[in-house]
Amino acid sequence: MGVSNKVIDWGLNGLSALGRLHPRARALMGEVELSRDLAYGPEGVHRLDIYRPKGVQGPLPTLFYVHGGGFRILSKESHWMFGAGFAAMGFAVFTINYRLAPTHPFPAALEDAALALKWLSENAERYGADLDRLVYAGESAGANLVSALTIAGCWQRPEPLAQGVWSLGLAPKVVLPACGMLQVSDGERYLKRNDLPEWVRGRIKVVCEGYLPNPSSRADDNALADPLCFLERADPPERPLPAMFALCGEGDPIREDSDRLGAALARFDQEKALSLYPGGHAFHAFFWRAAARRSWNDTQTFLEAHIT
Repeated sequence: MGVSNKVIDWGLNGLSALGRLHPRARALMGEVELSRDLAYGPEGVHRLDIYRPKGVQGPLPTLFYVHGGGFRILSKESHWMFGAGFAAMGFAVFTINYRLAPTHPFPAALEDAALALKWLSENAERYGADLDRLVYAGESAGANLVSALTIAGCWQRPEPLAQGVWSLGLAPKVVLPACGMLQVSDGERYLKRNDLPEWVRGRIKVVCEGYLPNPSSRADDNALADPLCFLERADPPERPLPAMFALCGEGDPIREDSDRLGAALARFDQEKALSLYPGGHAFHAFFWRAAARRSWNDTQTFLEAHIT
């Protein structure tokens, strides 16, 4: 029997809480101010937090962050280090909760992310956030969701939620899909990977099937659940594709998706879109470690080059 979602969630939330005790974490949190649990929609889960650099006035560049957790676990609270880390770079960071699989499979999480993005489009100014300097970011499942939002904003598509994102007219300058789980329609592919422990292969398959339990035989029907596959075959977009910077651990069991994303983005003249670092999945959450610090520094350099 596999380890339950509750046990994994408990363990990872425990690590997140312990991380707050690290001296670097305490110093980081001292640099930012936090507004918690603003409602962006009608349900209890529709809540977001706002991180800002402490004592900084005036419009700030905006970063919309979507947490990971295999679409099934974790929250904006467990991913506090990303909100605080980007705020310390000078961003107004909006990090969201969303409905979780398998109780709420695709497209529930993406619908919630789109709803939060609509709220942001209507409320950014009142929180000192400049949407002309907008960034989408997320890791793991969150990387999937922000990549899907990017597709919905750059290609006109028939899905109602995609039409809603398109109608917002937002134009992010940068998208940061880290350690992404970017194709969920084929969880079986991981069962063939003899380089991964059996329990890891099985877990990834369960994650994929929980989010997209009934994938269509038509690839385009799965486009917003499989943003990687869409980008591998898409025609040029109707609106410019933002600069994308994907980072991933060299030992990440789902690194294949990031490798393929780097190749797919080269089709759109983004030749240096992927950077690899020592470590495993979501290695950069342990921001005090050397490889994580390097990835954060590289991310900041990329942002500074594209956010003006």
